[in-house]
Amino acid sequence: TANMPKENIERAIKKASDKDTSNYKEALFEGYAPHGIAILIETATDNNNRIVANVRSYFNKCDGSLGTSGSVEFMFDHKCNFMIENNGQDLEELELNLIDAGVEEVFEDDDGIMIYGEFQSFGSIQKALEEQKMKILSSGFDRIPSTLKELNDEQKEDVNKLLEKIENDDDVQNVYHNMQE
Repeated sequence: TANMPKENIERAIKKASDKDTSNYKEALFEGYAPHGIAILIETATDNNNRIVANVRSYFNKCDGSLGTSGSVEFMFDHKCNFMIENNGQDLEELELNLIDAGVEEVFEDDDGIMIYGEFQSFGSIQKALEEQKMKILSSGFDRIPSTLKELNDEQKEDVNKLLEKIENDDDVQNVYHNMQE
């Protein structure tokens, strides 16, 4: 969740827990913000027509363009992540112990130890952590841009206007982009 402020995450959790989600469908939207910034939007909605219309209008209002499926998704690596408790473990040793489960990266973070792996390795990594009695503080999925694009402040403002509209939509779960922060 590198691109997502804490309050967005809390809002998403609250939104998700306030509703009956049994008839929700997930959809992925792809497009370009102004200045060629790729945007990937994960949504969950009980009204597909509404979210399609909303997302299209956000792009239109902010000089962006909604893309077709696959138009920007390839620019992002789909990863799983786990935050585990830091008990002073040796990070290299930890990585070696978890490499067979699909772990690609292990690093220290303010809140614990962050572990990244391929999206499809989520289950095997979780199982390996549990078998090693590691306390999992959080886990989830990320889409990490393979390249970042630098913009000037004025251009960033244009992109942020669009990102803000998208992030404020109740059906939007996550928004990923390749703008250098």
